Amino acid sequence: MSATRVPWQVKLSTLALIWGSSFLLMKVGLDDLHPVQIVTLRIVLAAVTLVLLLRVSGGRLPRGRRVWGHLFVCSLFLTVLPFTGFVTGELYVSSALAGIGNATTPIATVLCALAILPSERLTSRKLLAVALGFVGVVVIAEPWNLTGRPDPLGFALVVLAATSYGLGWTYNRRTLADVDLGGLAQPTALLLCGTVAVVPLGLGWWLLGAGGRSAPWHLAGQDRATDAYPLWLSLGAVAVLGIVGTGLAYILQYDVVRAAGTVVGSTVTYLIPVVSVILGVLVLGERLGPAQLVGFAIVLGAAIAVNRVPRTQIAAAPGGAPKVPVVEPGDR
Repeated sequence: MSATRVPWQVKLSTLALIWGSSFLLMKVGLDDLHPVQIVTLRIVLAAVTLVLLLRVSGGRLPRGRRVWGHLFVCSLFLTVLPFTGFVTGELYVSSALAGIGNATTPIATVLCALAILPSERLTSRKLLAVALGFVGVVVIAEPWNLTGRPDPLGFALVVLAATSYGLGWTYNRRTLADVDLGGLAQPTALLLCGTVAVVPLGLGWWLLGAGGRSAPWHLAGQDRATDAYPLWLSLGAVAVLGIVGTGLAYILQYDVVRAAGTVVGSTVTYLIPVVSVILGVLVLGERLGPAQLVGFAIVLGAAIAVNRVPRTQIAAAPGGAPKVPVVEPGDR
């Protein structure tokens, strides 16, 4: 007897919970690990996970120097840079605010597409949505409030990390649109390239000082009595972030896209920041000011508007798996 199939709605909700919780996991990991250590572990663990999944599923990695060259560039903008930006930004801002910053990804993607893709056209709807998104970011940053505003550096880092996603996927569309990268081939290749890039980064960080650590994997010499979380929880959070949040989540994503289509699958982009805010407030006890909540609503509305697909296209949208993931886990 065949196993009962899990409805795609359950998988979509699970995917939003996994990617939305990544900001909480990064915050917990920062209690004992340096951002470079977290990024390195996250990418390496995710790469190992996806390679194993690819072998089990019988898939194959892409071929050709040109393809791998472009994939390496994509991996910088879709793994190394955004992962580093988000986790470093969380040294200064809450996980909830980092999740809100991630909501600017669709807006950044439109701006990057307009700059890089010759076929992309600026419509009045997109122009209005981008303008609203900019207003929302300004409201969140509260530049007029010199005492109670979010840390400018931290918030800038998470917005730049979200922008990196937009640039990476736009570059992907520009250079790899004609390449068959279905299934797990592309995410596996991206994480392998990310590993090639991040391991030297981690070694260089250690050789340049690394806060006096005797080895790249040596943890910060903190007073354990003052730590917010036990060591096993910090390490476990990073392991879950890499294996589940940046590895296994791709399986759920493709299942959702195959069952409901790319239009429905892309809605997880808007659920991720909502989950991150809820978890940050309920689990970590974080607080957001009125300006951040209003700005979040503006940015989220702008992100939905800028990616809204006309009904005629929704009716014609195929249900098959896309050649590239609909969204990146980011952090997700």
